[in-house]
Formats: sequence, structure tokens, C-alpha cells
Amino acid sequence: MPVITTIEDLRRLAERRVPRMFYDYADSGSWTEQTYRENSSDFAKIRLRQRVAVNMDGRSLKSQMIGQDVSMPVAIAPTGLTGMQHADGEILAARAAAKFGVPFTLSTMSICSIEDIAQNTDRPFWFQLYMLRDRKFMERLIDRAKAAKCSALVLTLDLQILGQRHKDLKNGLSAPPKPTLANMINLAFKPRWCLGMLGTKRRFFGNIVGHVTGVEDVSSLSSWTAGQFDPTLSWADVAWVKERWGGKLILKGIQDIEDAKLAVASGADALIVSNHGGRQLDGAISSIAALAPIVDAVGDKIEVHMDGGIRTGQDVLKAIAIGAKGTYIGRAFLYGLGAMGEAGVTKALEIIRKELDITMAFCGKTDVRTLDRNDLIVRKDAQRELGLRH
Repeated sequence: MPVITTIEDLRRLAERRVPRMFYDYADSGSWTEQTYRENSSDFAKIRLRQRVAVNMDGRSLKSQMIGQDVSMPVAIAPTGLTGMQHADGEILAARAAAKFGVPFTLSTMSICSIEDIAQNTDRPFWFQLYMLRDRKFMERLIDRAKAAKCSALVLTLDLQILGQRHKDLKNGLSAPPKPTLANMINLAFKPRWCLGMLGTKRRFFGNIVGHVTGVEDVSSLSSWTAGQFDPTLSWADVAWVKERWGGKLILKGIQDIEDAKLAVASGADALIVSNHGGRQLDGAISSIAALAPIVDAVGDKIEVHMDGGIRTGQDVLKAIAIGAKGTYIGRAFLYGLGAMGEAGVTKALEIIRKELDITMAFCGKTDVRTLDRNDLIVRKDAQRELGLRH
């Protein structure tokens, strides 16, 4: 086993252990992947202000996200097909998050169901909802999340239509993989993954299969969802979800100031500055570039979170210093899951926590909640790109 010190180490290990179609599903963006790449690379435009001869003892990363205590301002993002990165992947990730003291968010398009997570963890989790045409199905999903005692609903707003991800089409993505020659050859080199899948019954979409007639795999799901993602989605639909849910509501997919203001008007508890990991509108600005203008516009009226491109604890620190009250990791935890299962998710969280803690100390701060833009240095030519005013 190689020595694991970074998220990149986990990524390389996951690439070796996870079947190509599922690794590519997680590690890709839409069209040219420009936004996917810039989600990470734009963090490098932000430098850190080093302080010395400051008492660094007694540091704390504890914070809150939508009123819930967290051990650090990081949550597990909702990601589809998590249970195809590793057998029972959503359960394992939820367990790791619960032990670590950070929120876990289950995707509508998960392999393990809402009920699976509730039965196998002892900590409330969050559930992510897509706006679909079948309102009866949505009502049932929301009611199932209530029954599972989910402590927040994350409504994704940027998937009214599906962006094209070339690798998924070329790989013939399906869950479980179709027994084509190319797939069988690839799986022959992934014995650890195959043994795990043989040992679980969870190989399809747990929140949908058995709840929607005719949906049995990715192919049938694709046909169903082609007519289900609702291009007519409006803020009236957000109000409908809010009323039906009745609990903490987070709106995911906000990139524009005007939409952030509408999120405030909706009465949501938080918004997530997000471009869907670069998987929808290729050419959209990075999440970290969209963050500051939204914080400046509505940060005193609604809790602002951020996801997209976070691979290190330093990335978390930069987002928090700009004004985010919480961050989300998607690919970072998926790499850990694909590499080492539950232990890999824990390792990813440990790596980010250590990097955040040590970097915060070097910046002369002992409480993550006191980070601000004075802890950052941004060249004048990059300030406009990142929406930062000094």
C-alpha cells in the first residue's frame, strides 16, 4: 500500500481500482471540461498571508452549517452512482462522515436508498432532491426523507436539462456494467471492486428502482429521466418543495447574484455556490470566482456555502476566508471511497482537516470562524477575475 498524504494520492489509487466507466463518471466534466478544470485551478490565484510569533495553541475547526454543529466547515456533497465507486458506497461514506462529525448528503441518483442510509447510520443526514415532472414521486421522495429523519433537504436547481459528458457516452455508462467485451476485460483488472459488488445486493438506483415502474438500470433510468428533468422549473416550484418539506432547505447551483437574491426571497436557509462540478454549463466561471460577489450581495441575509474544485484544506480555508460558511467535497471523497472504501473516505477527511488546521495556524489564526479576506493575498490582475474587492 503506498503512503497516502494527499487527495491526489487517493485519486491515483482509485483510478487503478475502479472500473473505467465509473472512474470517468466521477472524474470528468461536460464538453471541453474547461469549467471542471478551472474549479480547481482558480484556487491557485489566491495566496495566503503568513503570520509569525503568534500563539498557535488551542486551535479549533469547529463550526456550524445551517445551525448544525460540524467538526470542520466541510460536508460530503451529493454525488450520483456513489455505490458504483465501491460496493455500498453511500453507506460507507455516510458512516465515515458521521464518525468524523461532518454532514453527509445523499443524492437522489444514489445506489443505496434513503432507507439504507437511515438503517446503517446513527446520525441524521441530508438528502438532495432533483425537481422532476412526476410530482407524486417527488412527494414520496420528500416523505421518505422525512421518515428517515433527514435534517436538511438540498434542492439542486442546475439540472433542468442534462449536460453532455463525452466520456459517459463513449464508455456506455450503466449500473451494473453491461457484459460487453470491453467491460469484461476492464473488470478483469479490478478484482477488488468485483468481489465487493458480488457481496452486495445494492447495484441499482435504490431511491428509484422499486418506486418507479420500468426503471431497472442506467439505460432505463436515462429514458425515464429524459422526460423527468423539468425544463419549466421556476421559483414557484421551489416554494412548493419548501412547503412540502417544512424543514431546513438548501438551494444548490447558484452562480449569479440575481439568482442569489431570489434564493433569499424564497426563504431558503442556505444556498450553495456551485456549477455542478463543471458537469453542466461548460464555460461557466469557477465556483470560487463566483463566491465573493454572492457573499457580498447576500451573505448577511442567507448562509452561503460553496462547492466545486476543493481538493485540499487550503482550498477550504480560502473559501471560508472569502465568506463561505461551509464547503462541500465531491470528487475528493469519491477518490477515497474508490481507493479504500470507508477508510478512504475517512482518510480524505483527515487529509483536508490536517491541511486546514496547519494552514490556519501559519496564517496566525486559531479559530476557523475568524478567517476573513485579510488572511488572503490576491494579485490585482486576479482580483477582478475572482470578484474580490480590497
